[in-house]
Amino acid sequence: MSERETPDLEREESPPATPPEVEVPPPAPTPVLAAPVRRPRRRRLRPASEWASWDDEQLLGLRLCDLDLRIEGSELEPRVVQLDSELAARGLEFRPHCWLSDEWFTPDGVPGIAIPFYLAHPRLARLELHQMFEVEGGTQEWCMKILRHEVGHAIENAFHLRRRPRRKELFGSTRVAYPEFYSPRPYSKSFVIHLDAWYAQSHPDEDFAETFAVWLNPDSKWRERYQGWPALKKLEYMDELMGKLAGRKPLIERQDRVDPLPAIKRTLKQHYDQKRAHYGVNRPEFYDRDLRRLFSDSPAHVQLPTAASFLARYRREIRLLVARWTNEYQYTIDQVLGDMITRSRELNLRLATSPDQAKREFAVLLTVQTMNYLHSGRHRVAL
Repeated sequence: MSERETPDLEREESPPATPPEVEVPPPAPTPVLAAPVRRPRRRRLRPASEWASWDDEQLLGLRLCDLDLRIEGSELEPRVVQLDSELAARGLEFRPHCWLSDEWFTPDGVPGIAIPFYLAHPRLARLELHQMFEVEGGTQEWCMKILRHEVGHAIENAFHLRRRPRRKELFGSTRVAYPEFYSPRPYSKSFVIHLDAWYAQSHPDEDFAETFAVWLNPDSKWRERYQGWPALKKLEYMDELMGKLAGRKPLIERQDRVDPLPAIKRTLKQHYDQKRAHYGVNRPEFYDRDLRRLFSDSPAHVQLPTAASFLARYRREIRLLVARWTNEYQYTIDQVLGDMITRSRELNLRLATSPDQAKREFAVLLTVQTMNYLHSGRHRVAL
């Protein structure tokens, strides 16, 4: 039976229903903003087409890592190829890997060679010249001399040659600490002469590398050149040792690159500031006696040119001449020369002879003084 409907008037009112409780959700937590991710500044390589026309001041503001440089396609490429061909001509399988860095070096334990960046482009070579007065390795001959030297270090690393007893006996222990400076003996015949400043005398490892470089050079004629020298024993040992290594694979073949150019964040200005500080000189405090012997502060010469202006005029010519005879860095010589110019100005010195005679005598004075400091150890060659 179905339920009937009750008329409205007769229907009993029921109490109003309690509205159901509404569950209010808790407030959403305030979102915490994540710290912005700091991304490293992306390095933008600058091709030579962008900076080759810049003046020195603009160029010095660039970082080394921003220079878009490669050995391939530069003047360095045929020189590295020549080095490889010289090794092949000796029957050696070893080939060093090469990369660009801030200077010439072969890292300890690495069978490769770092080459300075400025040799990869003529504009950078000019900047090097302006900053240091010379371009180390800037000519074909000079570059090959350094490459032959560095490959001597590299092949010693590749075959662990420092461990050999005969090597230690002839060249000395590689554990000898590298000096910050060294005082060469120019007339010693116990060392080969290859790089400037009698570099073989600086350390046993450099002696080995220099001896290897002389041995590797196809034009050195080392048997005739060093006949009667104690250094000949080292060259004969090198010839015997490399004969044993001919056709052999290196023990170390990894391609490590220490301080490659893309990793060097210094600007060119910072680079040259550091380089000039390294090749500075322990300058003598007084030049007065020598300068007074050459120039004069007598009133009788008051109408003649000042010594300072005269030396400034011929500064480059004298510096080049002295560098030729001393094999010293032009930057080092220029610092001494600059001090002499300053002191001549302070003493108000003037020419007392003809310009030609003064130029000759001053060049001799500067050469003698440079050699004196080299020999005495007061003026030493920076490594």
